[in-house]
Amino acid sequence: MSSPLSPNETRALLERLGHRPVRKLGQNFLIDGNIVRKSLGLARIQKDDTVVEIGPGLGTLTRELLDAGATVYAIEKDKCLAAHIREMEAELGGRLNLLEGDAMELPLAALPNPEEPFKIVANLPYAISTPWMEAIINGPMPRSLTLMLQKEAADRFVANPGSKQFGSISIFLQAAFDTPQSHNVAASCFYPKPDVGSRLLHLEAKKTPFIFPRHDRILIRELFQQRRKQIGTLLKKHVNPQAAIWLSKLESLNIDPKTRPEQIEIETWIQLVQS
Repeated sequence: MSSPLSPNETRALLERLGHRPVRKLGQNFLIDGNIVRKSLGLARIQKDDTVVEIGPGLGTLTRELLDAGATVYAIEKDKCLAAHIREMEAELGGRLNLLEGDAMELPLAALPNPEEPFKIVANLPYAISTPWMEAIINGPMPRSLTLMLQKEAADRFVANPGSKQFGSISIFLQAAFDTPQSHNVAASCFYPKPDVGSRLLHLEAKKTPFIFPRHDRILIRELFQQRRKQIGTLLKKHVNPQAAIWLSKLESLNIDPKTRPEQIEIETWIQLVQS
């Protein structure tokens, strides 16, 4: 396994490419070999795996995925970095397939057979982490996701009921995936150094994932916009016809109408939708 570029090597390569990192695109490039190895280890990358990579950047993780024998479908929004990755694509033939585009429009990087088993490895910009994850949950399901995230986003994904981080995305994600492992990652592992901490998060698809229907997801998101108010009060005032149905179910599910949305367990939300 080759080592990631050092800070000086990364800086020199960016200068050669004439590229200045774009903060809003989350362009903080990984320079720590231990974290690269940890990512591949968590994802349990094996020969002949199919992997979707979001934002390959300078290609450090991409090359390691390919060295491990995976076939990689990558999507890169930045034109300069995409051109750099295309050099690798030409070198490695059919095992690297690069798409220049927006991961919010093509969250699976135009993966040709998404019904077949695949994994996702992503270094997600903070701005798209939640909407991109919702798109993944409601599309063809990957076997696993190994995500480098800003710590705040990762904390929301795995938050427990009752915590201030717990929200609708916590419910949707944890109903579909188990989150067995995560690791905090220091800012010094990136160039340029980000202002906030990061977290490497590994998720595995449940044997029987529950996917919330679209109309239920909309209602849950709206309820969490007033997360500190009582669930009974919110449902009574809500104009969504589904709210009246849920209100009638509270007693049978032993949900106290005075309970706040942030206090309701994920399994209870599932029961509310299913019953």
